[in-house]
Amino acid sequence: MNLVVLQNWLDNASFAILFLTMLVYWGGAAFPNLPYLAALGTAGMAIANLGIATLLGARWIEAGYFPLSNLYESLFFLTWGITAVHLIAENSSRSRLVGVATAPVAMAITAFATMTLPSQMQASEPLVPALKSNWLMMHVSVMMLSYSALMVGSLLAIAFLVVTRGQNIQLQGSSVGTGGYRSNGYRLHKASELISQSPDPAVENNGFARFETSSNGNGNGNTAVLNLVTTPESQVVASAEPLSPQRLSLAETLDNISYRIIGLGFPLLTIGIIAGGVWANEAWGSYWSWDPKETWALITWLVFAAYLHARITRGWQGRSPAILASTGLLVVWVCYLGVNLLGKGLHSYGWFF
Repeated sequence: MNLVVLQNWLDNASFAILFLTMLVYWGGAAFPNLPYLAALGTAGMAIANLGIATLLGARWIEAGYFPLSNLYESLFFLTWGITAVHLIAENSSRSRLVGVATAPVAMAITAFATMTLPSQMQASEPLVPALKSNWLMMHVSVMMLSYSALMVGSLLAIAFLVVTRGQNIQLQGSSVGTGGYRSNGYRLHKASELISQSPDPAVENNGFARFETSSNGNGNGNTAVLNLVTTPESQVVASAEPLSPQRLSLAETLDNISYRIIGLGFPLLTIGIIAGGVWANEAWGSYWSWDPKETWALITWLVFAAYLHARITRGWQGRSPAILASTGLLVVWVCYLGVNLLGKGLHSYGWFF
């Protein structure tokens, strides 16, 4: 089969599969009693991932170089990375909500690459001298994988805000810094110091008690036990509707997996920026020239560095870091696509200006 024909077939098939997969995930969210939809969504993402990998492989064989030289190729590589990170996140979280957030983005990227880009930008062309380097695979592939991971982590942060309705709830910690593993209202007492509590329901800062206090009357006065210190109902904001246990469990899962996926993408971004600096020095004689792409890459690095610093050092969890990660999604898109299409510099494609 002609490799060009195969590529044209695969890019359209990938779009169709991702579109159907998006509908499956949305249908599964609307009708959670249909368990087979979750398996169909996962299968659709896996098939799309395999199809895009085949497309990139055919492109590599046809052109003779790693397929990351133009916008069309990088968009499909980005989609492949998003579907791959999606499968990792979904396998870790066991939540179909991951696909509700990631499938539309993956579908939109393939639609943009297949239906919007001019035909001359989709065709493979001989590499310019500056790109004839092994750094093309090293730098660009690592950067694209970092974008994929950071986008998925940011999308899960947005899903967290949707699930929690923007409430500032307290979570079982997934951060490891000061204040990371929350006490959730528990204090350590000796059994002899326990005083019977009133039967009023305990209220956490999310509106309901998640654990009950129990005491053992056989204590000898030296045994330390955990006693739940409840928050008075007067301290709970009356307008905040308590979240169900299912929503809280899902919110904790999304917060945790978002943190871990961003923790994967950030070192990849760091390695990619360093590799880009070395390649720039080799090609242009300068490690850093404050090109618009380089500037926005630095801004992206600073945003997610602030996110990880807040989570690891300050122990932030929940709404505040999720909002920061959500803004990071916009920054990544500006760095990857906005600068390339709208800006003027060494990394620009010059489509609009």
